[in-house]
Amino acid sequence: MPKQKTHSGLKKRVKITATGKIKRRHAYVGHLKTNKTHKQNVQLHKATLVDKTDEKRIKSLISNMR
Repeated sequence: MPKQKTHSGLKKRVKITATGKIKRRHAYVGHLKTNKTHKQNVQLHKATLVDKTDEKRIKSLISNMR
C-alpha cells in the first residue's frame, strides 16, 4: 500500500507545537474589518489550538510534517 501524502494546503496553515498540539489561525480576518469591533479584531489575530475533536483527522492529513 502506498504512503499517504501530506495535504499541501493544510501544511501551510497549521504548525505542530512541541507538545504535539496543532496551532492554527482564526477565520474571519481577511476583510470586512470595519464591521467588527476592535476587541474582536485583536482576538481574531491571535493564534489558537485546533479542537481536540478535530486533531485526529488533521494529524492524519499532515502525518509527514514532523
